[in-house]
Amino acid sequence: MLRLLLTPARRPSRHTVCIDCQVVRERDFRLVADRVENLSATGLLAGPADPVLTGERLIVSFRLPRSGVWIDSEGVVSRVVHGRRKGDFGRSLGIEFTDMDMAARRVLERHLSRFPPVPPRGGRRPLDAAAVLRLLTRLGKTPIPMAC
Repeated sequence: MLRLLLTPARRPSRHTVCIDCQVVRERDFRLVADRVENLSATGLLAGPADPVLTGERLIVSFRLPRSGVWIDSEGVVSRVVHGRRKGDFGRSLGIEFTDMDMAARRVLERHLSRFPPVPPRGGRRPLDAAAVLRLLTRLGKTPIPMAC
């Protein structure tokens, strides 16, 4: 008997970054967030954030670190983090890119490999700074100093 194995589509990996951005609400052009906390090819987590509803349309603009490349995209709020869970550091917005130029997406994907992946949350014990540096060195990643 032939069975088809369906594997779920793999989500793009998120990377830890700390860069300035401008996230404005499309309907009134009000600034709602100004810092990217983590980034993937399909979206980002931005904070600190003003109250915004899930599903609201936004315009996102940020400059990739160590380059003069600006990324501009439209997006939609896919998640609102209220800062109530352990490990949350205040309110932030999960934003899914909805209209990004293909050239900009390729540049973003290429730049993301320079940043460390977001550490997993949950049942694992936290790594100390020395363990994180050892892991990054083993992966061949150069740690980028962040000022968040």
